[in-house]
Formats: sequence, C-alpha cells, structure tokens
Amino acid sequence: MTQERGEPLPVQLVLERWGDWSRARLTMARPRMRAAGAADGCSDSDGYRIERCIDQLRHYRAQEAALLQQHYIEGIPKRALARKIKLSEGMVRMKLQTAEGFIAGCLAAQETPLEMAGLFPIE
Repeated sequence: MTQERGEPLPVQLVLERWGDWSRARLTMARPRMRAAGAADGCSDSDGYRIERCIDQLRHYRAQEAALLQQHYIEGIPKRALARKIKLSEGMVRMKLQTAEGFIAGCLAAQETPLEMAGLFPIE
C-alpha cells in the first residue's frame, strides 16, 4: 500500500491499528511508551488522539462508539455484533460507517497528521 503525500490514511486502517494498540494496552503486553514505527503501527501519541475522538463520538452517539470498540478492539465481526444487539447486519454496517466518518472528520480537524502515516511509503 502506498500513500500519496498529504493524502490521509483510510480510517479503517487507522482504526485497525488503534484496535491493536488498545488491545496491547489492555493486556499490558508492551512498554508504557511506544514511538511511531512500532510493530503495531500506532504510537501512544496517535492512540491517545484517536481515543479523544472516540470519547467525542461517545458523547453524541454512544452506540456507535461501543460498536467501534467491539469491532476494532475486541475483534467481533459485524454479523456477530448484529446478532448481539438484535439489529440487521446492514444497520450495524451503517452505524459503523457513521462512526468511522466521525473519527475521520475528528482527526482531519486536528490538522496534524498521525505519526502512523509515516510508516507507509510515499511515491
């Protein structure tokens, strides 16, 4: 995957790396501070920035924030989430898409690129 200069990373990739970072933090499987370029691809700085966006989302759309966490941190597939909360899979996908859009907008509004963006080659 290559990244053009100034082009943002896909939000799903950002959230996957944040999910790995959060899981590692929860299990204490890594040192306290991690720089960009770490094996999981998400620095503590990036992780905390994404966490702040998740907190903002939780304030406005708690269910969508919970779905993001269950899907990206706990690794629960969309179909299983749909069964768990008794919604159609299409509705779960729509809610996740709404949440991903919110996070993308929140990160874009910060006007500082994520450190993980530097992990991808620029053509």
